Amino acid sequence: MSKYLIFRTDRIGDFFLSCILIKSIKRNDHNSHITVVASNKNFEYIRSYTHIDKVILLKKGFFNKLKIIFALRNYSFKYTLIHDGKNRSKLINFFLKKKNTLHFNNKDISISHYQKIIKALDDMGFDFKNHDLNILEDKLVEYNSKENYNDYLVFHYDEKWSNTNYINNFVNIEPNKSELIYFLNKIQELTNLKIIITTGINTPKILNDIINPLNKDKISIKKNLAFLELEKIIINSKLLISCHGSVSHIASALNIKQIDIIDKSYHYNIWTKHFRNYNFIYRKDFKKLSDDIYKLI
Repeated sequence: MSKYLIFRTDRIGDFFLSCILIKSIKRNDHNSHITVVASNKNFEYIRSYTHIDKVILLKKGFFNKLKIIFALRNYSFKYTLIHDGKNRSKLINFFLKKKNTLHFNNKDISISHYQKIIKALDDMGFDFKNHDLNILEDKLVEYNSKENYNDYLVFHYDEKWSNTNYINNFVNIEPNKSELIYFLNKIQELTNLKIIITTGINTPKILNDIINPLNKDKISIKKNLAFLELEKIIINSKLLISCHGSVSHIASALNIKQIDIIDKSYHYNIWTKHFRNYNFIYRKDFKKLSDDIYKLI
């Protein structure tokens, strides 16, 4: 049995890139045993993957790092991979028994993360196949939703739509109440699909303000969703409209059409190089942004 250890002590969206790497390793090395060191932000989600043999939670604090070091020193790894690029991961890895270590420089924007993964696989003597992008195949999850969804699109409205709650030097795209209601009705008319509005952990005030004026048969809002439930909704959708995030990786993995709203100031292509059925538009005044989205529908 070949043991592999992957450090991914950051967020769910970042972990989706490691999924490509893990799927490729499992396909190339049928005797592989893969352990992932996770953070409290992605630990429960990573556990939903059947092809990951063990998940270890890295808690904050020096003594928790020591506990993981002593636990992992019982094993000898063929490869350790510092995929999160974190100093804490490098520190833990220093004390472990391993034949090889691969470091990922996540600050290097000269090549995409997708290209870094392919290079890492090549360094391990493995090949990459396009099928490795289908990262949601290897899951065993029971979803609790009892609602039956028909043809619909997902409009993901989270904190990234508001400069007050997100990056304040990004172009402001936040709509007012009347603009958002008109936009949703227009999208529903153009697509003839039901619209499911999803959000992040905290529901933006504007969504609570527009609930009553909406036609509930055509447009609904889902609040306080666990990430796995949000994933299920996106998986069964026809289209995703969102500001770039973890939801974007879900749509790409299933080849679902998406319209991704990004800011010109950031190098999003380092994250999206491998995305399929992908359309993006730059952040701008909401009325102009709306017009761009209508054209891509």
